Amino acid sequence: MAAPRRSGAHAVEALPTAMDPTALSLNENPFPPLPSVRSALSASIEAANRYPEYLPERLRALIADRMGLCDEQVVIGAGATGVIMQVLHAVTSPGDTMVMASPTFDGYPIFAQMARLRSVTVPLDVHGHHDLDAMASAAADARVVVMCRPHNPTGTIESAADVERFLRRVPRETVVLLDEAYAEFLAPECRLDAVGLVARHPNVVVLRTFSKAYGLAGLRIGYGFCAPRLARQLWTMQLPFGAAITAFVAVAASFDAEVELHQRIQMITSERRYLRMRLRSMGVYSAESHANFVYVPDCGRDWGLAFASTGVRVRQYADGGVRITVGDRRSTRAVVAAVGRTLR
Repeated sequence: MAAPRRSGAHAVEALPTAMDPTALSLNENPFPPLPSVRSALSASIEAANRYPEYLPERLRALIADRMGLCDEQVVIGAGATGVIMQVLHAVTSPGDTMVMASPTFDGYPIFAQMARLRSVTVPLDVHGHHDLDAMASAAADARVVVMCRPHNPTGTIESAADVERFLRRVPRETVVLLDEAYAEFLAPECRLDAVGLVARHPNVVVLRTFSKAYGLAGLRIGYGFCAPRLARQLWTMQLPFGAAITAFVAVAASFDAEVELHQRIQMITSERRYLRMRLRSMGVYSAESHANFVYVPDCGRDWGLAFASTGVRVRQYADGGVRITVGDRRSTRAVVAAVGRTLR
């Protein structure tokens, strides 16, 4: 008689591999959570039989204190995507218009469809930047407009002055989603004063996440912050018991591990520079990225098709361009080898 299958063991075997050098399509952090964060999470499992807070008041207070905000300015979501859906449910009605760049983060067209909104897309320029004039014009008739900084998938950024001019052109009744999912990877001189921005522009919601730099994508912890009046409206869409009991522990431990975090970020940005240098040495152009990925436009070559047969998983776009997540050195070697085979 065969021994019964151990479903728990099979479930563990089905989990993604923490350090897979070929998994370069989702902009995940290539490393497991920081050691001190792992320890805190392990201890938190003892309380898994208890519900989390009905509404994540302690978590919002923790983040608000870290950001220098009032508690009521912060909303919590299941990743930044959860916050986005809270915004759309709170401020839009079916048939409203949502403006976004093209290409952009894959989720935005899906979220617009889920909220039954009309999507208006504005093409990026040839260098992978937003056409802010065209977006501001489109926003005149929109309920929501999205701007990613750094942009996904190109990794480009617009200057603080350009962002400010754009926001001054957007009607006050149009909500601006300023998606800063990759803000931690920005050099200090490239960062926006996001707290000051929402004080000057009460229609702006800044989105952040613990999925990227912090390496907690699997825990689904995101947040947004904005002016108090708008935040109170968004808080009405806060899902009861929606933030796992591990979320507060993971965020608190992450904030305490700032030195470790900066070391991780330096490792990733250094590898990004190395990957771009290797591609450039092979005659392959990539956009100047300020995130944890590199974007290679088609430039007359279908890179998506080229990578499809290599076993290296990258995000492919319809025009033949690809977005490549920065991994460790093994990942870089795999990418360079795949590009080399294509060029040969």
